Amino acid sequence: MVAATVAAAWLLLWAAACAQQEQDFYDFKAVNIRGKLVSLEKYRGSVSLVVNVASECGFTDQHYRALQQLQRDLGPHHFNVLAFPCNQFGQQEPDSNKEIESFARRTYSVSFPMFSKIAVTGTGAHPAFKYLAQTSGKEPTWNFWKYLVAPDGKVVGAWDPTVSVEEVRPQITALVRRLILLKREDL
Repeated sequence: MVAATVAAAWLLLWAAACAQQEQDFYDFKAVNIRGKLVSLEKYRGSVSLVVNVASECGFTDQHYRALQQLQRDLGPHHFNVLAFPCNQFGQQEPDSNKEIESFARRTYSVSFPMFSKIAVTGTGAHPAFKYLAQTSGKEPTWNFWKYLVAPDGKVVGAWDPTVSVEEVRPQITALVRRLILLKREDL
């Protein structure tokens, strides 16, 4: 009798823990580049392109310019680039968060949200990136991996840095267009 009661209690605790697990990308929190904890929930309802960035990579110039152009063209009401600096690949993001932000804003006039430097792979990976890798089946192997997240927080695409932002742009634009049409229908 006691064993059955204990087993039932454990089952209830396990079910409650499962119910509280993150269900999509926007359920996570991250620290922004200035040190403030931010709920990614604030981006729910818009399309996001989540990118692990680095300041000293061969892909830096091409990607930062294209990402900022994308943000300018489509954001910030229906779309955002969400940039997460990472120093795991080739030690190409060695600077502090303050220096990273200064570099990106000064060099590329970046206006999209930037977050504090994180790990994107391995045991120390940020939970949001673990979610992106698990749900897409694609874990970052270098800087400038891109994950397309729909307004509902589900991952709908993932690309390595050899795929340019311009090649991904049609999928992003289609999602944003659908979102705008849905919002118009709700009026």
